[in-house]
Amino acid sequence: MANFSKSNAPRFSVDVYQNEYLPEGGREVDAIVTVTATGGGTVGGAVAAPHLYAPGQGPSAAVAVMVDCSGSMDYPPTKMRNARDATSAAIDTLRDGVHFCVIGGTHVAKEVYPGGGRLAVADATTREQAKLALRKLSAGGGTAIGTWLRLADRLLSSADVAIRHGILLTDGRNEHESPEDLKATLDACAGRFTCDARGVGTDWEVKELTAVSSALLGTADIVADPAGLAADFTRMMETAMGKEVADVALRLWTPAGSTVKFVKQVAPAVEDLTGRRTEATARAGDYPTGSWGDESRDYHVCVEVSPAGLGQEMLAARVSLVVPRPDGGVRDLGAQGLVRAVWTDDLTASTSINPQVAHYTGQAELAQAIQQGLELRKAGDVDGATAKLGRAVQLAGSSGNADTAKLLAKVVDVVDAAAGTVRLKAKVEEADEMTLETRSTKTVRVKK
Repeated sequence: MANFSKSNAPRFSVDVYQNEYLPEGGREVDAIVTVTATGGGTVGGAVAAPHLYAPGQGPSAAVAVMVDCSGSMDYPPTKMRNARDATSAAIDTLRDGVHFCVIGGTHVAKEVYPGGGRLAVADATTREQAKLALRKLSAGGGTAIGTWLRLADRLLSSADVAIRHGILLTDGRNEHESPEDLKATLDACAGRFTCDARGVGTDWEVKELTAVSSALLGTADIVADPAGLAADFTRMMETAMGKEVADVALRLWTPAGSTVKFVKQVAPAVEDLTGRRTEATARAGDYPTGSWGDESRDYHVCVEVSPAGLGQEMLAARVSLVVPRPDGGVRDLGAQGLVRAVWTDDLTASTSINPQVAHYTGQAELAQAIQQGLELRKAGDVDGATAKLGRAVQLAGSSGNADTAKLLAKVVDVVDAAAGTVRLKAKVEEADEMTLETRSTKTVRVKK
């Protein structure tokens, strides 16, 4: 896929954490699968500097930056200026040789740089040209995010590269296209490029933005103060420049008589992949995980097996990693993990929950409790919201998720964290509520 030397490519490993013991008649097998990529040209998950690679080294990549230019970007006027500065900072972070473009988004999408339905190749000259073109950006018009993504897809697909990535910035709701149109666009773009989405200010819709990042296997976040955009865009682009292998799929093989109940990414954020399975063989399916640099992620796999007799053992699932080959086949990345089931009458063995599984089950419940609590709060159901957000406070505390606990404390007054006793705050800053909702799926890793 990528045009970089094998020695520079990350090596993948798979570790499985589970309690394999089931009681007599037990059918459900849970495991946490940790996938780690190491030894690529990256440092701590992001490229140390764009010049880390010599030109032509590192994976070939194309990046599209989509900047909201709707009328609301003029209120306050600093918002558009900060968006221009942030895009300039992102362009400065591009590695030499990376293909790129800038798209201005309103109710239509237009090419800001380089234009002509093509991509520029990053070097000192094109970076300066792009930054000059950004100065002409002005605010006016509506918002139709799907049109921006379709143009990005068209431009990104024009380059024969290993990594395709989008960065999308919006400050408003997607008012000039139907939810069905956006959904159709996301379905069409899924698997073609990854995309990080950012909402600036507080007039945008969290669910719209997280739908984009979820479908396109990127990240979503809020930048409540436009002054923080440049730092955020730089970090995003550094991470994008650190990606070295695209289209990695988690392949799950299960024996006859077994079914996969769910596959969820659980760290660094909760993302349900169950519905994205594509059949690979009669007994195996692939779950997309997007692009990888030097990083580690955790997945919760749950398989339902046919029960066997006491003392018997079976392979409940085999986990491997594959990437597409140009000829339409796949290449195995050489990492494998085994999920086992052993039936026992030892009550202690069969009833103890693996600490990894317990931790991430709690983290998934935490994300759900926050989202449900905020929905109930918006609907005016004080008792329901208090119960759900109280449970969220309890889970955040018991799992050591300090960042989420801090965000929750801006929405509720915590009376007793351990018991989950809280009171809804009478007045909550909109930015605090949106930050909590946007980051509700972010998890902390269990200490191994």
